Amino acid sequence: MGSVSLKVGDGTARFKRGSYCSSVVNLLMLFSVITTNLFALYAFTSSPKNQSLHHQSHKNMSLISEHVKLILREIDMSQKKLAQMEKELLGYESIDLSRPNVANELKVFLQHHILPLGKDSKTGITEMVASVGHTCEKSGELLSEYMRYKVDGPCPGDWSLGQNLILRGCEPLPRRRCFAKAIPKVGLQPLPTSLWKNVSEKILSWSGLGCKNIACLNVKKLNRDCAGCFDIVKGYETQKYVNPRGKNDFFIDDVLAMGNGGIRVGFDIGGGSGTFAARMFERGVTVVTATLNVDAPFNEFIAARGIFPLYLSLDHRFPFYDNVFDLVHAANGLDVGGRSEKLEFLMFDIDRILRAGGLLWLDNFYCSNDDKKMAMTRLIERFGYKKLKWVVGEKINGAGKSEVYLSAVLQKPVRV
Repeated sequence: MGSVSLKVGDGTARFKRGSYCSSVVNLLMLFSVITTNLFALYAFTSSPKNQSLHHQSHKNMSLISEHVKLILREIDMSQKKLAQMEKELLGYESIDLSRPNVANELKVFLQHHILPLGKDSKTGITEMVASVGHTCEKSGELLSEYMRYKVDGPCPGDWSLGQNLILRGCEPLPRRRCFAKAIPKVGLQPLPTSLWKNVSEKILSWSGLGCKNIACLNVKKLNRDCAGCFDIVKGYETQKYVNPRGKNDFFIDDVLAMGNGGIRVGFDIGGGSGTFAARMFERGVTVVTATLNVDAPFNEFIAARGIFPLYLSLDHRFPFYDNVFDLVHAANGLDVGGRSEKLEFLMFDIDRILRAGGLLWLDNFYCSNDDKKMAMTRLIERFGYKKLKWVVGEKINGAGKSEVYLSAVLQKPVRV
């Protein structure tokens, strides 16, 4: 609705409203004040010629007074509507807390909290606004259920409820004042032994999952990038990136060589059980792995291997500063579905966090049809990336049908 200009230094803030609505309201108010004053001046300075004129003057003044009241009432209503529209556009107070059965903790969390020391001299902020996903409003009942707990008590075993909210776009979730269940992490191995050592199933949380052990996970195809991916001792995970099975599978050392020794930190999107990050760790590269716990305890398993997991959906803006990663690795986690604009937003965010000269590694991206392959190709060309390696190949799936996959290593250009 307008713009906010903060003047840093003297601790003051100036708020400028540049909206059309506010300008109209101000003009109406100015017009009504000027009109009222002119009529009042006329009434007190003119001398009526007769009684009828004097009576007519009183009638005119009464009529003008009623019109002024109506104008002021309209101005007041317009200002209230303007303020409400501003709140809605900013996202504040968009969650209706007046509905019945709303958890009290949700009301407490969403309150505006005044800073205890007053206005911040650097930012001009006087209060803290709760950080909660705007789309949470559409899942009000589930959100209220998530916030229904005993303060200072143990948190309910409802992580799957929280993940369900995240998958609905309710991200970030509100913070809670309860203690999460603490599972003793016994038997953890030191690095680098932990990278390829099975962990005890007792240190993983299995509540809300169909499988209750790793053996069950290893016989299921959890997603296109995770079929038996929890077998890190004897399964194919031990061969990934070092012993390729087809032309779409790249050697990790070959990709690192394309970075000319400048690959130090990386980001893995939808990284399964963390094998990519484990291989990179062996080569002195730190990788953050973004994943949810869809059908398996991915985050706990990755952490047990000594890798950094990030519990995050791909609908969330990546919580990293611009141009910080040397490499971004992504497979079918990019298959967000829906309209093409959704993939564009994701790709632009990947481009944002990748430094100039950094590498984007598309690893066996599934092209369900030619249209999808062409859409991805055109999107990549929009960014002007240099194609260091580009392979389109076919694989036979479990049903005996041929599927097309795209693998590529792309280098981000320097933009001015």
